[in-house]
Amino acid sequence: MPAVTHGVPRLLHMSALNASEANGTSQYLRTKGEGENRAHTHGSASMQVTSFRPSVIFGPGDSFFNRFAQLLRITPGLFPLACPETRFAPVYVGDVAEAFRRALKNRHTFGKHINLCGPRSFSLRELVLYTAQMLNLKRQVVGLGDRTSQLQARLLEHLPGKPFSQDNYLSLQTDSTCSENGFPDLGIKPKDVDEIVPLYLGGKNYRGRFQHYRSTSAR
Repeated sequence: MPAVTHGVPRLLHMSALNASEANGTSQYLRTKGEGENRAHTHGSASMQVTSFRPSVIFGPGDSFFNRFAQLLRITPGLFPLACPETRFAPVYVGDVAEAFRRALKNRHTFGKHINLCGPRSFSLRELVLYTAQMLNLKRQVVGLGDRTSQLQARLLEHLPGKPFSQDNYLSLQTDSTCSENGFPDLGIKPKDVDEIVPLYLGGKNYRGRFQHYRSTSAR
C-alpha cells in the first residue's frame, strides 16, 4: 500500500453499513467490504486504520432525499416504490465529518470498524412520503412486491442516470440500521432528519413535519 511505503501514520476509511467481502448481498457491499479488509490488512504498526460504516448519508446536495425529490416531481399521482419496508437510519453528513475529526487522534478507534447511524430508523416508504410532504406534493406511494421490485430494477437501470439498478435492489435486501443508533463512543449526538432535511428541501418553516407525519400515520 503506497500510504504505508510513504510513511502515512493514519488512515480513516469510508466504508458502508453491511459491507462484507464474503457476505454482502450486492456487488456494492462486497466491494466496500473488500476495500475495508484491504485497508485493515495493509495497516501496520506505523499506520493506524479506522473504518466508518454509515447508513445512508443525508445533507444538502445528497443523492438520497434529493434523488427521491427529483423522481417525485416527475411522477404524478402514484409513486411505485421497490422494497418499501427496508429500513434505514439516516445519518447527517456533518456528523459523519465530525466523527472523522474526533477519531483522527483517538487511540481507542485504532483498528476499529465503527457503525454510524442517525438517532432514528425509518422504512423507505416513510422516507419517500416525508420527501413528498417537504415538496408539498400529493403522492400515493405504492409498495411493490419482490418480483415487481426486481422488474423495476431491470427496467430503470437502463434509463439515463440509472435511478434504480439490480445492484440497488440487492443492497435493499438488508436493513441499513444499527443495533444502537447514534455513535456515543465518539461523544457525538447525531442530528435527526427533521433538523436538517426541511432546511434544504422544504424550507425552515417545514421543520417538525416528520414528527407530525409519524404521529398521524400511526393512528
